[in-house]
Formats: sequence, structure tokens, C-alpha cells
Amino acid sequence: MKRIEAIVRPGKVGDVCAALELAGHHGVMITEIEGHGNQKGIEQKVHGKSYKISLLTKARVEVIVKDSESDRITKAIAAAAYTGKIGDGKIFIHPVDDAVRIRTAERGDIAIG
Repeated sequence: MKRIEAIVRPGKVGDVCAALELAGHHGVMITEIEGHGNQKGIEQKVHGKSYKISLLTKARVEVIVKDSESDRITKAIAAAAYTGKIGDGKIFIHPVDDAVRIRTAERGDIAIG
């Protein structure tokens, strides 16, 4: 199993969720986060004054998938989150050792299906 963690623009969360549904993956966790990448924030002008905003609002979208679905789901997320501009985000793929469905005590791939 894999945990796919995508850091995306907040405005793209709906598109990412729709892409996951189309790909047949219905479970998703979404968290609002703040941070910055290599650009270390942005500079905005308001009424002629410049302001440095170092922490930008982003969304973390997490899904747990079977190993065989990892590439397909990653591509679906990347396509849905893409704008072609700096700040589109990143996708991280982590191994998951096990999963347990609390209600039934099922383990492994069956617990995430």
C-alpha cells in the first residue's frame, strides 16, 4: 500500500477530488495547511505598499491506495492540480506497512477498499 500526499492550491481541491472519483478512488483526507517552497512566499502590493507573505495557504490531499493503483492515482492528481504556474505543489508517495478497518478488524488492502 502507498500513501499519496499531494500539496496543492486550495482552488484545485475540488478538481482533485473529482479526478479521484473518476479514477474510482472514493476515500480522501484534506487538510488546510500553510507553508512555502523555494520561492519563500510572495510579495504583494496593496495601495502602493509592498508586503511579503512568507506562508501561503495550501491544501494537503491524502489518499491510501493499493500498490497497483499508485501510478494511476498519482497521475490523476497531478493532471487535476496542474496550472503550469509556480506554486502548483508537490506529490509525495510513502509506503504504508498495514491498515486496519476498526469496525471489522480487516487488515491490509481489504481494509482500504
